[in-house]
Amino acid sequence: MIFSTLPSKAQEKGSKISLWPKGAPGFESRRNEPEQAKDWWVKNIHNPSITVFLPPKEKATGAAVIICPGGGHRELVYNAEGVEPAAFLNNLGVAAIVLKYRLGREENSPYNVEKHPRQDAERAMRLVRSHATEWDIDSKRIGLMGFSAGGEVANMVAYGPGTGDPKASDPIDRLNSKPNFLVLIYPGPGYIPATIPTDAPPAFLLAANNDPCCGGSTVELLQKYRAAKVPVEAHILAQGSHGFNMGQRSKLNSVATWPQRLADWLSDNNFLLPAGSTQVKKPE
Repeated sequence: MIFSTLPSKAQEKGSKISLWPKGAPGFESRRNEPEQAKDWWVKNIHNPSITVFLPPKEKATGAAVIICPGGGHRELVYNAEGVEPAAFLNNLGVAAIVLKYRLGREENSPYNVEKHPRQDAERAMRLVRSHATEWDIDSKRIGLMGFSAGGEVANMVAYGPGTGDPKASDPIDRLNSKPNFLVLIYPGPGYIPATIPTDAPPAFLLAANNDPCCGGSTVELLQKYRAAKVPVEAHILAQGSHGFNMGQRSKLNSVATWPQRLADWLSDNNFLLPAGSTQVKKPE
């Protein structure tokens, strides 16, 4: 099955929604501070948010993916690891939601890397589930995609139960935050659990063997998934180093075409079934 990777103009602008209407808990007073953005990066994020890119209704499958861009927890590679993958996913009929999470390693940051990105990603998962009917999303087909440091954010939330607080005053916080599948593109080495739980989401992993940062962590995740007997697919490219994004700027064929491997995996695992379809493909 071959899919187009070219974005359409209709997908260039999404709808931005703050994770918390009054600001992030404990930092409400900073919610109106403007973000800083230049060229490829966004930082100074004090009002974490999602930007929603919905596919054309005639293409929509009901699947959705929340995207966590990388940037070393110092900035977000927002366009190349947020907007561009969103356009690719939209072309597959997948709703794409780009997360702007708080940055714990930015200069003078008041945030803790281990706490606040996790809080933002969990809230994003719950917020998307709360809009599932409105956005024609299947709440059992919501994935989490992370590039580099964004892969670390995904690791923070993927392996626990994700149970919401049934007594929360905000009904969004009562919902589950566990993703139904994972897509980790050269994920960072942080926050990989000692063992992958047997109820972990199925995962798609991809990195370059010569990535000094994240090739090893990708192999580590693969080995732990295999030990847990949880479905996983991994692609270790011979070349590419780190930060090749969606591959569009690479002269290496294996890098430039890697998104097709993801499209194949999503299709093979029934995440791209048409909305409302009862058909289930049997593995060969």
